[in-house]
Amino acid sequence: MQLAKLDDTSDYLIAPDPKAVRLTRAVAGTDHEGAAVVATVVEERPLTIFLNGQEIVTAMTIGDYPDYLALGFLRNQGMLRASDEITGVDYDEELETVVVRTARKTDYEEKIRKKTRTSGCAVGTVFGDMMAGLEDVSLPETAVRTSWLYALSARINRTPSLYLEAGAIHGTVLCHEDKPLVYMEDVGRHNAVDKIAGWMLSEGVSADDKILYTTGRLTSEMVIKTAMMGIPVLASRSGFTAWGVEIAQQVGLTLIGRMKGQRFVCLSGEARLIRDTDPATVPLEPRRAGRKSAE
Repeated sequence: MQLAKLDDTSDYLIAPDPKAVRLTRAVAGTDHEGAAVVATVVEERPLTIFLNGQEIVTAMTIGDYPDYLALGFLRNQGMLRASDEITGVDYDEELETVVVRTARKTDYEEKIRKKTRTSGCAVGTVFGDMMAGLEDVSLPETAVRTSWLYALSARINRTPSLYLEAGAIHGTVLCHEDKPLVYMEDVGRHNAVDKIAGWMLSEGVSADDKILYTTGRLTSEMVIKTAMMGIPVLASRSGFTAWGVEIAQQVGLTLIGRMKGQRFVCLSGEARLIRDTDPATVPLEPRRAGRKSAE
């Protein structure tokens, strides 16, 4: 499968691929009055990832950008280095597999024996030591303007999406200043992050001046993945966990939570936050605005 090319004609360089995602209209149940409820739902599909012939994991996903998901997952697990020469990424839709090949020989049999079930949606998995590799992380002290955060929150929350059509899905957006660049969705926020990591790896995109926005909770897994990607700022409209905040402070990640309308909470990296906008001038978020969040 050829890696997708940038599409400069769309609002985002890369956005969810409606041709690859299966939506089903099905009777979901009955409402409070006993009437049948018909809803549009996203179908989950398994995707098995191989690295140089070794089976690594089977992930449940919505089906778009399997190549980016595989590359990003392997990169964020420390199984694929940025300097690796990738010799092939082959997706077989019928077998629901992606095989990533590199010039470097790999053997992760010992590592994949230790699995950590994380708090990630759709049940995330981390192989080996969750903290491995963080000691080598050195994030740039990138300044963040509050005007960027307000603009991103307003735009992303109202962007047409699979979530607004079917629900039960998370979105993650790679941004530069106040401009969203790459928008990915999946049943698990960790899958959406991995897709962005895979896109950045395949396109050779620098992380130094980027912001990662997510609709999901700021858990330890989300913070670790963002740091491993080298992105200095992580923002969410949802809540956060104590360990997620602790790790962000440890690695020097600017962490912004509960970002809605006029308000947000800066949990780490306050010194890098430039408050250039009076919150009172920011429009309130409508009660029926697109996305909800998990506090």
